[in-house]
Amino acid sequence: MLSKFLPSDFDAAQPIGLIAGRGEYPKLIADRARQMGLPIRLIAFENEATEALYDSFPELERVRINVGQVGKWLKALRTFNCKYTIAAGQVKPGKLFRGLNPDIKAAALLVKLKRKNADTIFGSIAQELDQNGQTALDARAFLDEDMACKGLMTKRFDKIEDTYLQHGIEIASEMARLDVGQGVVVRKGTVLAVEAFEGTDPMLRRAGEFKTDQLIFVKTVKPSQDYRFDVPVFGSRTLETMKEAGISTAVLKADSVIILDRKRVLSEAEASKIQILGF
Repeated sequence: MLSKFLPSDFDAAQPIGLIAGRGEYPKLIADRARQMGLPIRLIAFENEATEALYDSFPELERVRINVGQVGKWLKALRTFNCKYTIAAGQVKPGKLFRGLNPDIKAAALLVKLKRKNADTIFGSIAQELDQNGQTALDARAFLDEDMACKGLMTKRFDKIEDTYLQHGIEIASEMARLDVGQGVVVRKGTVLAVEAFEGTDPMLRRAGEFKTDQLIFVKTVKPSQDYRFDVPVFGSRTLETMKEAGISTAVLKADSVIILDRKRVLSEAEASKIQILGF
């Protein structure tokens, strides 16, 4: 089985269009797809996807497009004869306010939406992809071995009372349900920071400003998470931010949060005496 996150009727002979933003995540998807012998093409967001990722694709199997040029995405996917798409990597949060440069297709999508958030925007894009002939895949596909799992994933460095752990999970779950954010930092029953639009790392830095111990970072997902476009990730950069902020425990939702290059990240966590658990 290629991946438990693929549809049962997945056709491994059909090209996949990788819609790529920032970070290691898109490269990991590309590498795994190639290892499995799957045909993959690249739609790289300008000023977001890395040059290394772009250069790893043959010239006729890649294109750079501004994130707001939805019409061009769709045209490129047709040109590449893609049957599927998979979205990976972040886009700078500020892009939604400046530099989006929406084309006619994107503007038409946005004007129809009474509420503009990740669910409504990505839902509309999924409909456009379907009409364009592509099926949007679960973005966890091919990364089964990198998913967080239940229980302790590193050595145990600090004992955490279950009451405090459950409090963090409860707060994170409620913030996610309200679509505020997917992460929180708590300490002994007190909420120190909640993730919102700014993202995970700025939240961790804010929590670190308290200069205290026994901080717990919890990362979860919404009850109705759309895994085609929005999968929370935990990687080396977040681990380094935790270290700088003095946060020694991360608690991740199992089968929902991707640990980018899991084996390496868990080894780095242990070297930094940071414990990582799954729930």
